[in-house]
Amino acid sequence: MDQLRPRPPNSSPLTPLGLLDRAATAYGEAASVVYNDTVYTWSQTHRRCLQIASSLSSIGIGRRHVVSVLAPNIPAAYELHFAIPMCGAVLNTINTRLDPRTVSVLLRHSESSLVLVDFQSFSLLTRAFSLLPAAYPRPRVVLIEDEEVGKSQDDGGAFKGDVFATYEEMVKRGDPDFRWVRPESDWDPIVLNYTSGTTALPKGVVHCHRGAFINAVNGLIDWAVSKRPVYLWTLPMFHANGWGYTWGTAAVGATNVCLRKFDAATIYAAINRHKVTHMCGAPVVLNMLSNLPNAAPLSHPVESVLYGFPTVLEAAVVARPDEYWGETPCAFVSLKEGVTKKPSERELIEFCRERLPHYMVPKTVVFKDELPKTSTGKIQKFALREMAKNLGASTSSSRMSRL
Repeated sequence: MDQLRPRPPNSSPLTPLGLLDRAATAYGEAASVVYNDTVYTWSQTHRRCLQIASSLSSIGIGRRHVVSVLAPNIPAAYELHFAIPMCGAVLNTINTRLDPRTVSVLLRHSESSLVLVDFQSFSLLTRAFSLLPAAYPRPRVVLIEDEEVGKSQDDGGAFKGDVFATYEEMVKRGDPDFRWVRPESDWDPIVLNYTSGTTALPKGVVHCHRGAFINAVNGLIDWAVSKRPVYLWTLPMFHANGWGYTWGTAAVGATNVCLRKFDAATIYAAINRHKVTHMCGAPVVLNMLSNLPNAAPLSHPVESVLYGFPTVLEAAVVARPDEYWGETPCAFVSLKEGVTKKPSERELIEFCRERLPHYMVPKTVVFKDELPKTSTGKIQKFALREMAKNLGASTSSSRMSRL
């Protein structure tokens, strides 16, 4: 029985990093990351992450070193969720919206050895450095440039002499055959996150490889995410590592659509261009989407799908108040004459789920004998909105948006 004791072949530590290895094998030529006109495959993303991990290792970054990232939702931010822990280091993502004083507090408290900073946040980092004690050693800096956007004139001259290397230089220097550093146990740290500091000083939160793996897989199960979804990054990756979907998307071979910055129009354009199936969004994001002045045509794809149901005669979609998300789609339908078997609300919702991005799917279906119309036969949506309001606020079954 002693031979049944835990050994490396049967007891390797749980880690989300292995999901990238698998993605490169199972989905190698499929799109992994899309950013404006830049597209990487899973094979390319895997290679780039190994090269960055190799470069970090070559400059002495290893186990227990903290490496900070100050960047928006761009490909580098996604890659670094794998590359930094692949060299044994601990990832520390910093909110780009913080003030210089808070950033300096985080850098000092975390004892960060290296900062990879997006060029648009370089001035923020410079001001944060200026607030560190004079004798405190500054972390080395790697600059993330962006050929898709280009450097701003205000920041262009500030980079000289302050940067150890650029991100793409680190990629080119790295060994694509680098054997990444596996955790010694499930409990090895993978990330160091911080609270926002709105009510007090930020508090550090360390997550282990095991916890990150379980969280990533749990999110996929909770969403019932199938293979090869198209995931839109509206949730900042620096918010709890994108709720774990930075790693989870690799498990299902997703296409990660990155947005440097966004508004409602940008999100809708990305959804239409890339055929987005999933996204995460806090209530403020959902409200922004629902309140876009010219967003009305977006209800038409939903209504056209409902009209495709065999027994539906009329269909209209409006917003219904929701206790958690603010508003959710509510469909009003009438049925054709002579229907002997009335469809259920669940049947219509499932019909839509099979044909629409999940964020568009109605959460409520109301059957009416006839929808209210004007004298010219146009459906009166203002009357339907009032009906939806009178239904009361719906309750969400989960605190996570199932978009």
